[in-house]
Amino acid sequence: MDEILSRDFESIYSEVRHVIENARDSIYRNINFNMVLAYWNIGKIIVEEEQKGSNRAEYGTYLLKLLAERLTDEFGRGFTLTNLRYMRQFYFAFPIHHALRDELSWTHYRLLLKVGKEDARSFYLVETAKNKWSTRELERQMDSLLYERLALSKDPAEVKKLSTQGQLIKTSKDLIKDPYILEFLGIKQQQNFLEKDLEDLLISRLQEFLLELGAGFAFVDRQKRITVDGDHYYIDLVFYNYILKCFVLIDLKLGKLTHQDIGQIDFYVRYFEKEEKQPGDNPTIGLILCSNKNEAMVKYTLLNESKNLFASKYKLYLPSEEELKKELTRERELIEQEKRLANGE
Repeated sequence: MDEILSRDFESIYSEVRHVIENARDSIYRNINFNMVLAYWNIGKIIVEEEQKGSNRAEYGTYLLKLLAERLTDEFGRGFTLTNLRYMRQFYFAFPIHHALRDELSWTHYRLLLKVGKEDARSFYLVETAKNKWSTRELERQMDSLLYERLALSKDPAEVKKLSTQGQLIKTSKDLIKDPYILEFLGIKQQQNFLEKDLEDLLISRLQEFLLELGAGFAFVDRQKRITVDGDHYYIDLVFYNYILKCFVLIDLKLGKLTHQDIGQIDFYVRYFEKEEKQPGDNPTIGLILCSNKNEAMVKYTLLNESKNLFASKYKLYLPSEEELKKELTRERELIEQEKRLANGE
């Protein structure tokens, strides 16, 4: 009897605990969002008063200073002059309060205010809510220019979808970024390391790597051994993407991409298609992560023909916004040039 009661009790306790945790989460989220709405309304009042009170810049400065002094005396440090300026900027950046997401905290919105482009800011808003990014994760994605990297090879209509719907993963190409930013590994520039060192670090920082890979990735195996005619081969990293329902094989390479690397990843993908893919799975994707990608090698090999083989560069440091944008612009020009050649222009 005690054994049966114990099993029943554990089940009941688990359900009750789940109810309590959901209630606490809901209360915390509601409190957080009510404060966000309060800050939005404060920003609205300030802007409307400035617009009807005076066109002079001195008026707005004086108004904020006076408000900050009185509010700080009565309600504390949350209403300093700096914070009131953020609230004012908040209203300008998000003039429609129905577009605000209750999944985001005030700290999230403070970070989003740093994004100058409206489309990019909207993208990060949608992705943060959809993926439940912490403020630290959001900041990292913004610093690595995730929006610009994803928008690189998309036409204007698809780029617009990014800003309104976030990242839509429908094809293998939608999963791939170029470059991948691996600054979280802590490898210093000019530091000597082996492919095994890179793999070890990626596994040790798997949570950060999964964030960089994107939505839907689950880790499956490292150094996955496959055997063909008595010979053993080892795939560096194996993931499964539950959105596309397919395996993703990653081969890590130091230095320049070679045709042998491409042949190797093609071999791995073909093996998985025959031996590992389950009924209902979509075609396996192969990705070579290399420090130097030769565009001619991409153009004249299977990478240019296959829809499921890719090569992307990785960077071991967080580049400056100017540096990364320059590289993305160069990549876009190469893509546009290939399109024009393909159309006989």
